[in-house]
Order: sequence, then C-alpha cells, then structure tokens
Amino acid sequence: MSHLVETMAYAGQTPWHGLGHKLARRQPIDVWAQKAGMDWTIESTPVRYMAEDKSLGLGYGEALEFPDQRVLYRSDTKAPLSVVGSRYKVVQPREVLEFYRDLTEVSGFELETAGVLRAGRKFWALARTGKETALKGNDVVKGYLLLATSCDGTLATTATPTTVRVVCNNTLSIALAGAAGNASGAIRVPHSRSFNPDEVKRQLGIAVTQWDGFMYRMKMLTERKVKTHEAMDFFLKVLCTNEGNSNGTRGYTGLTNERALKKAQSLYEGAGRGAELQAAKGTAWGLLSSITEFVDHERRARSQDNRLDSAWFGQGAAIKQKALEQALSMVE
Repeated sequence: MSHLVETMAYAGQTPWHGLGHKLARRQPIDVWAQKAGMDWTIESTPVRYMAEDKSLGLGYGEALEFPDQRVLYRSDTKAPLSVVGSRYKVVQPREVLEFYRDLTEVSGFELETAGVLRAGRKFWALARTGKETALKGNDVVKGYLLLATSCDGTLATTATPTTVRVVCNNTLSIALAGAAGNASGAIRVPHSRSFNPDEVKRQLGIAVTQWDGFMYRMKMLTERKVKTHEAMDFFLKVLCTNEGNSNGTRGYTGLTNERALKKAQSLYEGAGRGAELQAAKGTAWGLLSSITEFVDHERRARSQDNRLDSAWFGQGAAIKQKALEQALSMVE
C-alpha cells in the first residue's frame, strides 16, 4: 500500500510508520528542508484550455487562458498539485520551517518531525516547546507546536499547540483561552489571507503561555474519579451520535461505532498504555487518554498515514476535541 507520507525527517525516536530520514538533534533549518523533502517551491500558472476549431479538424484550435483559475505545481518534479482561484494565497514548504527559526534559535524550541503528505499537497513541522508536566504517578506530558498547511484548499495554515502524553505518544490539542480560531485553540489562517508568522506567534503567545492553565485543568481530570455509568455515558457522547429516535425520544445511535466503543472502553479499563497509572486509573483523565490513544493508534484507517492525517487534521482531531470538552465538563 502506498504511503501518504511523501518524505519526512525526524530527530529522536523512529516515527510510527518507520519512514523518513533520522537526524541528529538541533540541526539547522537548511538541513531540515533538505532531509524532510521541503526544499522545493510551489509554482503557479494560469489554467489553459484548447478551444477547438472544427473547420480545421479534430485537435486543432486556439490555446486560451482562464484567468480566474491557476494550476499549482511543484518546482522540482513539475507534478500538478491543485487548481485554485486567482486570489489563493500560497504558503511555501520552506515558510513552514522558517516559522520555527527564531523559536529554535532563541526560545528553546526543538524541531522533532517535518515532512510532506499527499505528494506535496500538505506539509507540516512539529517542534517541542520545552514545557513538561508530570501528573500523578509520573504520567509525563510534554508541550509541542504543530504548524501545517495545504496547497489544495483542504487545510488552512494552522498552528496548533499540542500535548504529547509520553507513555503512549498520544497527542491532544491545547485549548487556548481567547485564541482566534476555534475551540481547539488552533490558530487558522485561511488561504484567502496572507500568512503572517509574526501575527500568528502573537496570537499563540509563543504557544506556551497557556500551558500552566491547561495542565492545571488536566490535573483536575486526574482527581475526578469516574463511576461506571459515567464512563459509559462519556463514551456514548464522544463516539456515538445523539439524535431523535423513530418514537420521538432522544437516544444514541450509530451501530457502526460499536467496535470503537468497545475498543475505547477496553483501553480505559486497563488495556491502554498508561491506563494503570495513578493519574489515569478510574479518572476523567483516563477517559480522555483512552480516546486519544484510540484515535492516534487504534482507529480503523486505510494506513497509518491516513490515521495520522485524520488524527491531526480530520475527523480524528474532531473526536479528540469532543472528548476533551466532554471530560472538562465533568470538572467544571
């Protein structure tokens, strides 16, 4: 099966799919660009079409342009990437890496992964912020900043403060108080606007000022003991659809989620990595962690690449956000 990951570089542990170029820590941006396959540019040309002249025969005619549309293509392979409107603002692969230059050189951030998905249609970089918190029982959570974008309109340029639970490598977006964007705390710049890295960093507060507040709420989750019926209610609300039944009553539907429900429950009840740690066993933090582990590592997907794409940018990310909101509702 082909991989969504076109190219990738990483520092530290080998990633989930075993692909990519391993780098020594703290390599310069130029090295990351080369090894992560991000040392090319997105070029643009007008959409052209052949207006056939039937009097001259099939295949003859005038080449015309459609000025309101452009074809984006890779400078290295000339492979087409997408067709976009004339006002579409392109963000280059190198810009994603350059976003971290001052953060890595001055602010103590450290790049850990960067790469290209879907033949160049999406690309990302992930850096460790240096923030770290140990919950009860030495359940360690580290802070990261993910920056990703696309050139086919499927993803705005998105900066997401992210936590990684070390024991199971689960990821969870930090909910930033007052952040522009949506409830997940991500800062999104649509491709109708130019990407201004300084403005994004200002909105993020350099991604770490909200860390203490967020981790305080995670510690509250570790203190919230959960009863059996509360756990079931949590999983139903996160993984199943709440809608009207045929008899006019409200209820949970979605038999297609039965496998997901059972798997997430088993992770919570002891099968999950770190499920037996003091912070997670029988707590709201354990409920949340079972969902993040399910989405990142267990949820059905055509490939590990598809699972990552979903966990960071798609339906998987939405499920984790829903789980976070549901868990926090138990302590607020």
